Amino acid sequence: MTQGTLAGKKIAILAANGVEEIELTSPREAVQAAGGTTELISLKAGEIQSMKGDIEPQARYKVDKTVDQVSASDYDGLLLPGGTVNPDKLRLSAGAMQFVRDMYDAGKPIAAICHGPWSLSETGIARGLKMTSWPSLQHELKLAGADWVDQECVTDKGVVTSRNPDDLPAFNRKIVEEFAEGDHSRRRK
Repeated sequence: MTQGTLAGKKIAILAANGVEEIELTSPREAVQAAGGTTELISLKAGEIQSMKGDIEPQARYKVDKTVDQVSASDYDGLLLPGGTVNPDKLRLSAGAMQFVRDMYDAGKPIAAICHGPWSLSETGIARGLKMTSWPSLQHELKLAGADWVDQECVTDKGVVTSRNPDDLPAFNRKIVEEFAEGDHSRRRK
């Protein structure tokens, strides 16, 4: 990662209670190490509870803004960390799903790991994309029209997906590259 690669770039991290901690903190640190800034966006103000493996509570993280306070034009990219509970809560929120869809429609790069791609199936973004995810999501993503593959990191039309925390080194390298590249709208037509 080149220091300053993401200078001036602001990345939204959309997460709720139950987020897998390492999938929140590791990509955020990679973005910041490359000179970018991040904002944690959630359903409610206050803090969210992170978890390890869905069952072990970890740290709490301060929410910077709620989904009703943001728009796609505020950010240069979107990170969707996993954990099972987190994306399941997000996809029940029309506002959160509209924000994800707006980011995609605006050509912004999107990165989703583990169960994070649930938001991509919920919003219709998965259709026609080559993707990966936590193995239990493969059936839903295929039903949503994705070409699901079992690879550590997959990028298609500015959408980066990975399977699990073991894939974070490859995922983090690729998200910095995609966030630096910026607008992907021409490849999404």
